[in-house]
Amino acid sequence: MARMHTKKHGKSKSRKPEGDMITPSKKSKSEIEERIREYMKKGSGPTFIGQKLKDIDGVPYIKDTFGKRLVTVMKEQGFVQEFPQDMLDLMKRAVNLRKHIEKNNKDMHNKTRLIRVESKIWRLTKYYKREGILPQEWKYDPVKAALIVKG
Repeated sequence: MARMHTKKHGKSKSRKPEGDMITPSKKSKSEIEERIREYMKKGSGPTFIGQKLKDIDGVPYIKDTFGKRLVTVMKEQGFVQEFPQDMLDLMKRAVNLRKHIEKNNKDMHNKTRLIRVESKIWRLTKYYKREGILPQEWKYDPVKAALIVKG
C-alpha cells in the first residue's frame, strides 16, 4: 500500500523476530516495573521508556514479558497522559513549524508541511474521539497546542 503523502511503498510484511530469535530478558517483571517507575518519575514518555528499556536494560519486547503493551502497564501504575504520545509529537512539530513560518513567511515548502502535519492531527483526533481516548468536544487549536506543548 502506498504512503499517504509520497509515492513510495512501505516494506511489505516486515515482522519482529519470533521465538528462538528473541533473547529473553534476564530481569524479572518486578525489576522491569521498577525501572519503568523510575523513568516515569523523570517525566519520560512511553517511546523514550521503551527505547531505554531495550537499549540499557536489555528488555527486547515489553509485550512478551507482561502480555500487554507498555502504555497499559504505565496506566496500571498510575501514570496517565492527557494526550497520546504520537499526538503530542505532531503538535510539537506543528508548533515549531508555525514559529518558523512567522519568521519566514515566504517559505512555501514548510507551509505545505504544516498543512500535512495538521491534517494528520485532525485525522488522529477523529480516531481518538471514536476510541474514547479524547473527549468528544476536544478540538485542535494551534494556540492551545502551543500551550499544551509548552506545559
